[in-house]
Amino acid sequence: MTASDPPIGGGVVSADIAVPEHERVVSFYARVLTTGAEPLWREDLLNNAGSPIIGIGERIEAYNHLPLQWMVHIQVADVGASALRAVEQGGQELMHQRDERGESQWAVLRDPYGAAFGIMPPVPAEAEAQRNDASAGRISWLDLTVPDAAAARDFYQSVVGWSAGDIEMEDEGERYSDYVLSSADGKAVAGVCHGRGPNEGLPQAWIIYLPVSDLAQSLRRVEEEGGEVIRSGDSDGELAYAVIRDPVGAHFGLVST
Repeated sequence: MTASDPPIGGGVVSADIAVPEHERVVSFYARVLTTGAEPLWREDLLNNAGSPIIGIGERIEAYNHLPLQWMVHIQVADVGASALRAVEQGGQELMHQRDERGESQWAVLRDPYGAAFGIMPPVPAEAEAQRNDASAGRISWLDLTVPDAAAARDFYQSVVGWSAGDIEMEDEGERYSDYVLSSADGKAVAGVCHGRGPNEGLPQAWIIYLPVSDLAQSLRRVEEEGGEVIRSGDSDGELAYAVIRDPVGAHFGLVST
């Protein structure tokens, strides 16, 4: 991507969360993410290119109505139109920032299953290229687990503009489909899954997967700092990913670089 490229609709820009016990939670993520000889994240939670990818705010009164989830920020062509479609299709508008002329700047929405997410206008292409730097901390993947993945797929296709492809699954001898969702440039960015088989028991919230240089060390620090590893998996015999519950109950994922 170059500076002359157009912004990409459906791209995942960043994520944030408002938490109680703010200092404790910031310390938890700083410890868990800065592992390995060359950590991808700085102790202030910026990635090593200096970009703000994840943010942890204090849970002040103005944010008490927000669910205790990581909320991803997704680029859409028209914030106002996307927010309206979300409500029309059974979602909820939690926050909506407009300028002095009444034009939409950004919004925080909740889908019909309770998963929260933010929408915003596309960022400049050069900023997107920096955020996607593979040598720095970034959001590697998103996953959402719900009872009806097909309905959730349709919701996000309409609201965000993602395209979808099938992923064939099998559980107890029954075949079914989960879905991979892609941004306007064809890049796969997220999965929407049925709450069965390998995804049974996962929360109905967007799980952001963050890369770390030493996954095993990060998981040891999760336990030391008051979090819990609720699921992990291997690839070719090597520890590859884990789903974590942090000290205040929010879920996120870690992946090995």
